[in-house]
Amino acid sequence: MDYAPFPDTPGVNRPARQTPPVPVKIIVAGGFGVGKTTTVGSISEIAPLTTEAEMTAVSIGVDRPRDQSLKTTTTVAMDFGCVTIDHSLKLYLFGTPGQDRFGFMWDSMVRGALGALVVVDSSRLDDCFQAVDYFERAGLPFAVAVNEFNGHATHDLAEVRWALAVNERVPIATFDARKRTSVRDALMMVLEQALDKAARTEGTG
Repeated sequence: MDYAPFPDTPGVNRPARQTPPVPVKIIVAGGFGVGKTTTVGSISEIAPLTTEAEMTAVSIGVDRPRDQSLKTTTTVAMDFGCVTIDHSLKLYLFGTPGQDRFGFMWDSMVRGALGALVVVDSSRLDDCFQAVDYFERAGLPFAVAVNEFNGHATHDLAEVRWALAVNERVPIATFDARKRTSVRDALMMVLEQALDKAARTEGTG
């Protein structure tokens, strides 16, 4: 009777073992109602974990959605999703709650993150200062993605950069949080920022 050789038998050709993709943590941040939950859900290859709760009368005047918004829920903890970029890289996306009262959670969520995507509603730039300022102070690489509600942005990118006082080194682009490819391109900006920072750090080390 013929037996198949054991896997470790010398001279036997065996398929190369694939190294599992490197897990990378990315934060998706921004003000209330800018599209963070939609961003995570549009690209996640698993059913995204969300912690949406119905908005109540208590939040009136505190949680302010954009004009003509049909939003009736709000993230009270975080959103979570993941996407495999290629065989070597897998992104784990953590969406922050947008309200100031949940700001105490950010330090724990950001720990271990490679970078962040700041989602912006250009009609409500005041709501985005907190996220931009936080990542600048933390020294975490980030990119700014202006969500095109109804297919357009209220202000052009140069105006957004000026209004948010974003460093010229930080990339800013428009995107559509509902479209997978658009979200992918925005996340690639974050990865490029992280790689650029790593290269600068290595060059000065």
